[in-house]
Amino acid sequence: MSNLDIRDISYPLREGFPVWPGHEPVKLKIVKSHEAGDEVQVTDMAIGCHTGTHLDAPRHFVAGGGLVDKLDLNTLIGECTVVCYDGDGPLDKAWFEAQALPNPVTRLLLHCKIHDGKLDESRFFSNYVGITEDAAQYLVERGLKLIGTDYLSIGPFYGGNPETHRALLGPAVIIVEGLDLRGVAAGTYTLVCLPLSLPTDGAPCRAVLLPAGAL
Repeated sequence: MSNLDIRDISYPLREGFPVWPGHEPVKLKIVKSHEAGDEVQVTDMAIGCHTGTHLDAPRHFVAGGGLVDKLDLNTLIGECTVVCYDGDGPLDKAWFEAQALPNPVTRLLLHCKIHDGKLDESRFFSNYVGITEDAAQYLVERGLKLIGTDYLSIGPFYGGNPETHRALLGPAVIIVEGLDLRGVAAGTYTLVCLPLSLPTDGAPCRAVLLPAGAL
């Protein structure tokens, strides 16, 4: 079998990776090492479930909603659409209506150019681009099952964040945040996005893009 054309759209976790205000920072501690004379190298890790490239399960904002380990893996693998945005304001229903989105739009990834390089920094960037509640509702009506963005939240930081999340997570849309979409052109791809199997409201995940029709 020939090698697949795989594009990794996940960020490597590191100490100093930006986190949502109030969340615990990433901690990586080598507790055994070859340099110290140990037979093995062993690293302890402490991270939040909404750190780095991660996904939100419904329980994140919906009482009694599903947890990560119960998500339908079929939703996390399949054809997806990437759209690009060059502005700096929140994306509303009218913006999405003006895009040539497929119908249904099952999986949608948002590449906002203003985010390029922001997750290489340590400081949280509060002026990131989110989508509005009416945009979320519109996309759900168009059959959305998964949406991803290249900063740490799908909802705007300055008002409307909980409403956007509930509009998506209420009907069990999976949200993927913290993607690395630098250099990814608008178009159709195959997405593979697999989280750690945890009984939690979110989890780190590894996400890759393959050519359309690869699977």
